[in-house]
Amino acid sequence: MPRRMKRRMKSPARVLLAFALIMGAAIARPATRLLASPEEQPAAPGAAAQQSTPRAVTVKASSIPVDHEDFQTEQRLLTLANQSRQQSGAPALILDAGLSQAARLHAQAMLQARRLSHQFDGEPSLPQRLATATQLQLEQEGENVALDYDAEHGHEDLMLSPPHRANLLNPAYNVVGMGVVRSGNQIYIVQDFGSAIPKYSLAEVKQHVVTAVNQTRRQASRPELQRRDWLDADTTACSMALADKLGMPAGGKDVERFTVLTYTSLHPEVLPGEGERAVAARDLRSFSIGVCYRRTPSYPTGVYWIVLSLE
Repeated sequence: MPRRMKRRMKSPARVLLAFALIMGAAIARPATRLLASPEEQPAAPGAAAQQSTPRAVTVKASSIPVDHEDFQTEQRLLTLANQSRQQSGAPALILDAGLSQAARLHAQAMLQARRLSHQFDGEPSLPQRLATATQLQLEQEGENVALDYDAEHGHEDLMLSPPHRANLLNPAYNVVGMGVVRSGNQIYIVQDFGSAIPKYSLAEVKQHVVTAVNQTRRQASRPELQRRDWLDADTTACSMALADKLGMPAGGKDVERFTVLTYTSLHPEVLPGEGERAVAARDLRSFSIGVCYRRTPSYPTGVYWIVLSLE
């Protein structure tokens, strides 16, 4: 038995079973990485872990008993997290009401299932859960789940686990939702982390792209391009978003005259690599921009769909 488990057994029995979920959703499809086993859950504190299969759990905000929610423990976990982040040089996390509601719903789902998991059968994925709960523009998401007896021991055990510690101290995260529900002397803990970035209007996105195009031309010692308005550009960008797929409609004489780049981005001030090479071409005279913002299955928390036409 590890030393830390021997040391803990001197106090009243308690248990932590947790695993970390780290997700990124930027220009590519969201990627998921599970750290440690999501299938282990003890029958009782101090008992050996057993295998079990996730079962369908559906929870609505109105179905969470008020006496199960533990707001004081949530605040304490936030304080402890920010104390540890300050010691590591990471910026403080800001508590978001929407993310906290998502965390509480998932904590209640774990309580009903009597086991830990990041996603039960029939439950939306983490990005989908967070997208439903908040209007924040999230570039990256992560989640810790745990079972313990109080905030101090819960935070201590999470910090002793490398993947959970990585989530807690990740300097890219700046917002968090804390969800704690109590069952007797046990608490189910959910920490939903996010990297919130500025949300631009479509006009601001286009201006960022214009600036990026001009900078690329200057760096390549090329003359500045004239900006033109292609009337169907925004419509084309939105058609890609509706299809949740990059591409251009077939046919169209105007389209055939252009070099057309289509891409998704959360940072419109930066051109993709292919875009930089195309924009730096010698024989260009003008360009136009189409933009659409949409939340899609591939981008649950939203992304800018961009059409850059070069002539």
